[in-house]
Amino acid sequence: MPEVKSVFREVLPKQGQLSMEDVPTMVLCKPKLLPLKSVTLEKLEKMQMEAQEAIKQQEVALKERVQ
Repeated sequence: MPEVKSVFREVLPKQGQLSMEDVPTMVLCKPKLLPLKSVTLEKLEKMQMEAQEAIKQQEVALKERVQ
């Protein structure tokens, strides 16, 4: 990897103390939106509704045959 030359020069004091503080800061990110229902749950509900509709149609057809 080629070395990148820094624009800034490093300056060290000739007298006194040298100290460095590394303070962790919180990084905020966008909230993630979660679906209220999972795709699998929606498929299961759809299958259940279709099954109920099929049963209702069978019951209506049975009543019509009886009459």
